[in-house]
Amino acid sequence: MHLLFVCTGNICRSPLAERLTLAYSQAERDALGGELTARSAGTAAVVGHAMEQSASLVLQGLGGDPEGFKARQLVSEDIETADMVFTMTRRQRGVVLQMAPRMMSRTFTLKEAAALLRTADPASVPHEADLEARGKQLAGRLTQLRAVRPVQRDHQRDDISDPIGGDLQQFQRVGDAIASSLLPVLAALSANGVSPH
Repeated sequence: MHLLFVCTGNICRSPLAERLTLAYSQAERDALGGELTARSAGTAAVVGHAMEQSASLVLQGLGGDPEGFKARQLVSEDIETADMVFTMTRRQRGVVLQMAPRMMSRTFTLKEAAALLRTADPASVPHEADLEARGKQLAGRLTQLRAVRPVQRDHQRDDISDPIGGDLQQFQRVGDAIASSLLPVLAALSANGVSPH
């Protein structure tokens, strides 16, 4: 099961999500029952750069490892080889879908996915033995929930803002927002199913 995370520069938000996913995958290998991998890329990446220093500090505080990270530009192959794609904003989701329109049912903003999971009946979230099968079922369930979700008047509601240029506290808020949106998604992929609301 392979997840792709997308932001703009690929030095703050999406690397945080990627490296937190990899840390979770290592820690919860037995519960996942399969290999969960992750990558990230940017729609306007600062190609080859390490994570932004404040983002790196926040990641380490959350239990992730920034070592060896290098920013990458988003290309269509990244999208097409992912089982699910999570963007940090609706605008980035639009870019992903322009590049790979057939990925509509597997592409969500990270906050949108977490919000949809909060509305899901836990019994409707996948409990298959196989991680790949759970991933497919989860994407399908999220797509169904999105179809009946009330229209969002506040379009920023599904976005995680870019902390670039902000102070460490701003980066911490963004890191916490990513972690709190990501963990329910990862829990839903584990063999134990979605964590209680």
